[in-house]
Amino acid sequence: MQQIRDHEQRVARIAAEVRQRAASGQKVHITKKSVHHVVPVPGDRRFSNEPVDISPLGHVVSIDQAARTCTCEPGVTFRELLRQTLAHGLIPTVVPELEGITVGGAVAGCSVESMSYRYGGFHDSCLEYELITGEGAVVTCSPTEDPELFHLIHGSYGTLGVLSLVTFRLIPAKPYVRMEYRHLSSYDEYHQALQELCNSDYCDFIDGIIHSPRQHTLCLGHWEEDPPYVSDYSGEEIYYKSAARRTEDYLRTEDYCFRYDTECHWLSRTIPPLEWKPVRRLLGKHLLGSTNLIYWSTKMGWLAAKLQRRPDVVVDVFIPMREMPRFWDWYERDFDFYPLWIVPYRVKAVYPWIADDFGREMEQAMTDDLIIDCAVYGRRNNERGKDYSRLLQQKTHELWGIKTLISRNHYDTPADFWHVYNQENIEAAKARIDPKGVFPDLYGTYGLVE
Repeated sequence: MQQIRDHEQRVARIAAEVRQRAASGQKVHITKKSVHHVVPVPGDRRFSNEPVDISPLGHVVSIDQAARTCTCEPGVTFRELLRQTLAHGLIPTVVPELEGITVGGAVAGCSVESMSYRYGGFHDSCLEYELITGEGAVVTCSPTEDPELFHLIHGSYGTLGVLSLVTFRLIPAKPYVRMEYRHLSSYDEYHQALQELCNSDYCDFIDGIIHSPRQHTLCLGHWEEDPPYVSDYSGEEIYYKSAARRTEDYLRTEDYCFRYDTECHWLSRTIPPLEWKPVRRLLGKHLLGSTNLIYWSTKMGWLAAKLQRRPDVVVDVFIPMREMPRFWDWYERDFDFYPLWIVPYRVKAVYPWIADDFGREMEQAMTDDLIIDCAVYGRRNNERGKDYSRLLQQKTHELWGIKTLISRNHYDTPADFWHVYNQENIEAAKARIDPKGVFPDLYGTYGLVE
């Protein structure tokens, strides 16, 4: 099959480059055509090594309609992936909310979305990975072939090797989604309704937006064949504001999947003119959308560093369901930032990159195997003597939760980091497939980001 042969040639060229870098003792990081979906931070170590460009790995290799699987390279964006799978009436079990996120990024990071209450993270749909190791070898792993390595690739942030091919499951899709919005006035009602809905077959998609302490919105999606009308949130209209006032809506499936992309959730609100209709009409295509907003925030990071005491808080934290009421009590009283995005996420088993003792406590705190992704996008962090980013991390770990490492992190000692992450498993995998440390070290690169 020509697509496979072409893929093998692309992988061989990148593997040869990695071997050459390893032989000369160089340290490398992965670079690609699309923007990196990491939060810009001062003194960033994540891209300080020599780049290995994986931009050529941007092809969908095959879609098996009968088996409902897709095999593609890591640089494929979910916008392009969705265009191809929907042509077959299929969709990934998890489509990250920002259209520029790549398949490789969804695996190496922690991509969840509104079908995660049923299917888990994107990595939970994966059947096989192909990986270029730190020695330039090409290996494959799956839940049955080298399962230890397979289950460590998710959450590795490119520190174990170059992901070069991913095979994952697809599910049937319809062309439209009907949205139902339930507005509740208290968190207790919200928490109970969320838990009940996650354990039912009532809808196909579940997420939520807490707009204020007295306005909690459940966003419930249902597959739809023939809607009476279709809304568009890619231009002047703003999705998160619409969800606060409507009780029902209809979107094309691809527009539903990327409904948060225009604002990069609600980062646009940090610059108020970006929510003005005349500005959106004239300059929206240059300034709006996650790719534009991330690009400009990276380019202007030096200015923000001069004007602000600390970077804004932009992070996802994952709180076990049982601990969410405690988290909310603290969040409403001490953190006080809205909107707050809520995504229920079913974890079938604690991942092997989580420390054993920490993982046991986390598992006990997961009511019905559920964790809640709480996404904070754009909280100002300029108060003297109070670092909200650090406070959020501390509260998350106190409640046996996890935070993404693509943001600003506050592990003051190695012991703080390895209290949460599994040093033995991570370092054993590193020693086996990247013995010379060609790729970044997880703690040294991510744990030390301040």
